Amino acid sequence: MEIKVRLEEEKDYRRVEEITRAAFGYPDRVERGQIGCPYEHWMVHELRHRDGIMDLSLVAELEDGTIVGHIICSNAVVRKENLSFPVLNFGPLSVLPEYQRRGVGGALIRAMIERAKQLDYGAILFFGRPEYYPQFGFKEAETFGIADADGYNYPSFMAMELKEGYLKAVRGGRYFESDIYNDELNREAVRAFDGEFTNE
Repeated sequence: MEIKVRLEEEKDYRRVEEITRAAFGYPDRVERGQIGCPYEHWMVHELRHRDGIMDLSLVAELEDGTIVGHIICSNAVVRKENLSFPVLNFGPLSVLPEYQRRGVGGALIRAMIERAKQLDYGAILFFGRPEYYPQFGFKEAETFGIADADGYNYPSFMAMELKEGYLKAVRGGRYFESDIYNDELNREAVRAFDGEFTNE
């Protein structure tokens, strides 16, 4: 299966949201969200308006032009005392269920990392599955001496330097991502947005 990765275009927006909703519509995620649907399709929609980086919003498509996956990065920071270092966060990473475990997600991640380097970003930090992401070069954020916003470390909080030594100055710092990723804060906005999909 040949996969082409390219920048997301405005004409792709709705289809990407549909793909993201399908990708995260598994029972555990829906139950955790407590509103009968995932949140990630709203996150993608909202990231296009604030905090998201459209130069790092990528789609994966097949030879016939069918879009089967998407990844987007957003602005985040690591803070230590009076220092504030810009870093990338990435996610949601979405692949249509029927195309999962076929290399689509890996192609998107590798393309995102390469493009982020070309755009001169220094590091990526994010929360994800620790059994999956180390194959791309991610390590536990604790390796770089960085904790989450509450001061904690755990295997699912991961990081990668795109420039060697970039995070050295903020060792001992804490990571802060966009409030778009806060389920509790955005519950009603997501519920309203999801109505556009259930009423179609």
